[in-house]
Amino acid sequence: MYEIRWHGRGGQGAVTSAKVLADAAFRSGFEGVTSQPSFGAERRGAPITASSRLAHEQIRVLSQVTTPDIVVVLDDSLLGVGNATAGMKPGGTIIVNTTKAPSELGIADGIRVVTSDVTGAAEAAELIVGGQPMVSTAILGAFAAATGLITMDSVEAAISHAFHGPAAKKNIDAAKIAFECTRA
Repeated sequence: MYEIRWHGRGGQGAVTSAKVLADAAFRSGFEGVTSQPSFGAERRGAPITASSRLAHEQIRVLSQVTTPDIVVVLDDSLLGVGNATAGMKPGGTIIVNTTKAPSELGIADGIRVVTSDVTGAAEAAELIVGGQPMVSTAILGAFAAATGLITMDSVEAAISHAFHGPAAKKNIDAAKIAFECTRA
């Protein structure tokens, strides 16, 4: 089983990311998939988390992920305040939306660091809502590139299921761009 913890800010779409990832993982052959939001006193801009689990058998654990194999960070400013690496399994992977190189983030040894300019990908695809680039689906391209657990075909299908028409196209384009600019 792969356990994934998402770190974002309220309104960025971490819950949407976890949900669409579960769909993409199912389409990539995982029989067991879950996504769990974490709700509390969150508000727009406040740090939030969500969880996903992917397995090739039924999943019976529905709690929040506390010892992730993979951490996805939708906003690199959360590295300083969100305790994103807490509880990570040795050899785990952290995927960060940033323009910085992996070596510039100062993340502890023993963690594989992958970066992608997901915000830039969303901007390039004109995926802007309320003046803000939407990174929730674009980050799935980076996830596919970084982990190989899901395919871009499954990401496209899951996005097409969640969004329709021009919105689906912009989300897919952003995910493709993020896939291409992902680096380890």
